[in-house]
Amino acid sequence: MNYKKHRGETLFKRWFLNNRFSIVLLNILLFFLIIWVFNKISFVLNPAWVFFSAILPPLLLALIQYYIMNPVVDWFEKKFRVPRVLTIIVLFLFVVIAMIWIINILVPIAQHQINSLVKNWPHIWNDAVNATQNALRDPRLHSVKGSIQGMIDDTQKTLFKSGQNTVNSTLGNISSAVSIITMIVMTLLTAPFILFFMLKDGHQLRPYITKFVPETWQQSFSKLLYDINYAVASYIRGQITVAFWVGVMFTIGYIIIGLPYGLALAILAGFMNLIPYFGTPLALIPVIVISIMTSGSMLVKVLIVFAIEQTIETRILSPLVMGNKMQMHPVTTILLLIGASSVWGLWGVIFGIPIYAVLKIIVSRVYNYYRRESDIFSNEDAASLTTGDADESKK
Repeated sequence: MNYKKHRGETLFKRWFLNNRFSIVLLNILLFFLIIWVFNKISFVLNPAWVFFSAILPPLLLALIQYYIMNPVVDWFEKKFRVPRVLTIIVLFLFVVIAMIWIINILVPIAQHQINSLVKNWPHIWNDAVNATQNALRDPRLHSVKGSIQGMIDDTQKTLFKSGQNTVNSTLGNISSAVSIITMIVMTLLTAPFILFFMLKDGHQLRPYITKFVPETWQQSFSKLLYDINYAVASYIRGQITVAFWVGVMFTIGYIIIGLPYGLALAILAGFMNLIPYFGTPLALIPVIVISIMTSGSMLVKVLIVFAIEQTIETRILSPLVMGNKMQMHPVTTILLLIGASSVWGLWGVIFGIPIYAVLKIIVSRVYNYYRRESDIFSNEDAASLTTGDADESKK
């Protein structure tokens, strides 16, 4: 490490002020001190959290739709000089027509298949258990028969207990159910209005926020907001686009092979694909169970459809849509999903990656600024960071 040394430099400056390790420890201490202070004043922050949690659902729904529609609005405005309000109204009409078509055509078919699947699932599961028990009668599997039978019994008990707890909690929390229904209705009613004004005036938000920053920081802060917006937009658009085409591919494949409940299972696969890496394999579990209960050839057909879909998704669709915009290693993504799911459950799985991407951008920007301005880094490091920022500003 290259430090600036002076003859009159004291031990305090050398080991405390101009020492990287000490600076890191001080920042860690300051971080946990801030957490401790916020924990002590939680009674002040609770009303703010209640307010934020109330406005979060419609805001999130509008934000997701904003990132999908905004490129269309921008393109028509720049290419054909079409007023933003006119494009927004046309898009809203298109969405209404599409929703009416989905409700009248697709929803009844999917609802029929889902109701039939839910109704027949206990019989399908019992058939699967009986088939497994018949297979265990093979003398060659006698050594593992006890452990497999124990796994089946434990799974049945867990499923029964979970279902019983769900029914009890539902019956015992009528007020919670009413509040959830109210929240859903309010979200559906308010999200379109929020979306309209986000599409109309959203492009003015970054310059407006930048004005409140000191003039010397405005350019860097504007670039920070641009990077955050680009990362979140890329993730949301990419995940929704990939999930949609995954659902379409599975729908076509399941219809071709004649899989029972194919449309419902394809819709499930599309929604589960919003969970990176783990979503599609989890959605494949009920497909495998149903295909086994149908016939052995159906299982082979399902595996072929799955192999074709994965090849198209991983080789063509994901690289074309997502690329490497998130700049995250697959191992980092997997570990992040595991940790976020254990802490925040399903919400952690859905929002863990974009939150990580935002925090990564902020931390890297702050760290680069600190390295450039601090005296404890060498001149070469500061020069390289300055050059890198200059190159980014030219883009």
